[in-house]
Amino acid sequence: MRKSVVIDCLPESVYRYKSGWAIVAVDVIRATTTAVTAVATGRRCFPAPTVEAALVIAGRLKNPVLAGDSRNTESAVFEMENSPALVASRTDTHRPLVLVSSSGTKVIHAAVGSDAVYVGCFRSHSVLATYVAQRHSRVAVIGAGSKGEFREEDQMCCAWIAAGLIRGGHEPGSSKTAGIVNRWRDAPPRACLCSRSVDFLRRTSQLRDLDFILAHIDDLPHVFEVRDGEVKMIQAAETPRRHISHREFA
Repeated sequence: MRKSVVIDCLPESVYRYKSGWAIVAVDVIRATTTAVTAVATGRRCFPAPTVEAALVIAGRLKNPVLAGDSRNTESAVFEMENSPALVASRTDTHRPLVLVSSSGTKVIHAAVGSDAVYVGCFRSHSVLATYVAQRHSRVAVIGAGSKGEFREEDQMCCAWIAAGLIRGGHEPGSSKTAGIVNRWRDAPPRACLCSRSVDFLRRTSQLRDLDFILAHIDDLPHVFEVRDGEVKMIQAAETPRRHISHREFA
């Protein structure tokens, strides 16, 4: 079977890639980075598509932490923000995290029914690409987007992952995919500073999340897969990482 990788965006695009596809969900600022960081610290993590779904999941768990974007909901149910910096700083790792976001967790939820669902972010993009390339012939790398936009940080991460798959023998499945890979594959992480997501972090005094994201590039030798509604750390890398230089974060 011909191996291919496509890049797409927004939760509503996920329906195109179900049976026969592996899906990589990408929401760099901030949901997938938060989820990966939580699990990397030893905390269980359960993504939820809505606040209502999160409350149902939380009701099944012992002493969970409910995290989400408090500025995007009238409900005061969240104990903490959807924040990788905050979750990395907490010491109560025995408490499971139930995570809600405006787009990223919706992509993860919509991907249920595909052959496999992976969580992608800057922290583990190289090993994820290598792992997925060896196991799946058809891969959709889907940026969560925000307010209908395919934001720069998600385009960049999707391009990095797709470039790794292409090195592993996959072909771009569309001209759009090839264009995004060509534009962003060698871009330094700070190229995302033009994003409206970054502007949001500035306006809301949450730049510590941006600092955290830019300080943690390809630093985790693990793959993160969603199984039965939970993000699992399933693979320690045995192959060299950092195939993409990104001009050494210039």
